[in-house]
Amino acid sequence: MGEARGQAVAKLSADTIQLGDQTTLSIQRARTYPSTEQLSQNGIVALDQKFDSAQHTMYTTLTSFEPGVHYVKLSPDDSLQLTVLDVDIDTTTAEIRDIAPIEKVPYTFWEIFRWVLLGLGILALSFAGWWFWKKWKSGQVREWLSSEPVDSRTPEERALDNLEALRQKQLWQAGRTKEYHTELTDTVRTFIEESTGIRATDMTSDETIEEMDNGNWNVESNLLRDIFTTADLVKFAKSEPLPHEHDRSMTEAVEFVKSLWEQVKPKEEVKDA
Repeated sequence: MGEARGQAVAKLSADTIQLGDQTTLSIQRARTYPSTEQLSQNGIVALDQKFDSAQHTMYTTLTSFEPGVHYVKLSPDDSLQLTVLDVDIDTTTAEIRDIAPIEKVPYTFWEIFRWVLLGLGILALSFAGWWFWKKWKSGQVREWLSSEPVDSRTPEERALDNLEALRQKQLWQAGRTKEYHTELTDTVRTFIEESTGIRATDMTSDETIEEMDNGNWNVESNLLRDIFTTADLVKFAKSEPLPHEHDRSMTEAVEFVKSLWEQVKPKEEVKDA
């Protein structure tokens, strides 16, 4: 069916449809085109629209869920007839039944296995979280995450290695006397703190010697006194020791470290034969 209005032409692809089926309304070369809201009335529902600019044609998909004769209103004075046929049901042959109850489908092996895996996964994550929290509280995780490797050397080994490295630098031979004695005494102070617990790095020379004497360590206190006295003269009095005095401080530092470590090192456990 078609209807011309001047040059405008409107037609339906099918003017008779079954209930719920669709038909297409095409309107060509019209000055204005009705919207889907304007076409959705009188029992008709406009679903979507597409415009073909080459043909100057608007295509609108229509449907209806109400049987009977309907009119697609194009303008106040113009419309197209659309007949919607109801769906006939043959009650003589169709068997009408009650709605079937909901049936429980038995679980398959894989469905049960999936839940078992989920439970095991939750337990594993819980255990991993507990283990991580315990390690974090003990500080082990922070050690693992630290970029610095753990130094497994004993305080004696660390001190002797540092003293030997200082010897290899040949600082006093290059005129860096103050730097040489400062590094030497710092090494000795750190060793005392690590091996005895005395906070030698925060004490003056006299305070450190006094603490060592009070600790009754069986160490020649004159060794420590000579090392600190020479270093203090260099740092505070700008003294320039003789070459053999530099070497003597190094020798005394090594001897002091070895002597004190013999007193404080952990005793090896005696295994029963």
